[in-house]
Amino acid sequence: MEQAVVRALAEFPDKSDIYVVTFRIDSVDQDARFPYLAIGYNTETEVARLLAKPKPLDAWEARWSYACFPPSGLEGHSIAGHDPEHDPAGAELHRREAVAQGLWYEDDDDLSEQQRDERDERLDEQFHELCVDLARRLHADGRIVEALGRPLPVVLYDMFDPAEMFALTRAANPPELVREFLTEDPEAP
Repeated sequence: MEQAVVRALAEFPDKSDIYVVTFRIDSVDQDARFPYLAIGYNTETEVARLLAKPKPLDAWEARWSYACFPPSGLEGHSIAGHDPEHDPAGAELHRREAVAQGLWYEDDDDLSEQQRDERDERLDEQFHELCVDLARRLHADGRIVEALGRPLPVVLYDMFDPAEMFALTRAANPPELVREFLTEDPEAP
């Protein structure tokens, strides 16, 4: 996934206008066995456009709400993870890891609903950890600065647990990069 993200960062257009890298965590057909990461971004130009509308959005919402992002931010510029269509190599790697950990199952396996739910929950937790660790490595290794010319926050959105975005984003970034984003965190002190 790191290689896919680094490639995506290098392909972002008009890098001087980008102020955030976005990681949208999702899954194919809402199946926890097939998680993927849509790598995107948002731009200052897009925020200015939203704020210039006759009935402008709240400034925080225009800047940070995934519901306001253009397709490059919400849908992603590139996809990595267990998405056989968009990342066949990543899908195979993820499946092998899940099998090795005893978490993979097939639809016709003789598992109870509770067993499936427990495995799904653990697969989901592990993918979140992977995405957070990936963002941390991008910061620590200087990959974001190298690709985009300056440090930028990576905001993580889980499409099935929107409230998780604050905790995931806080864990994935140096505090100074996400201070503004976290001002709307309901769990903030």
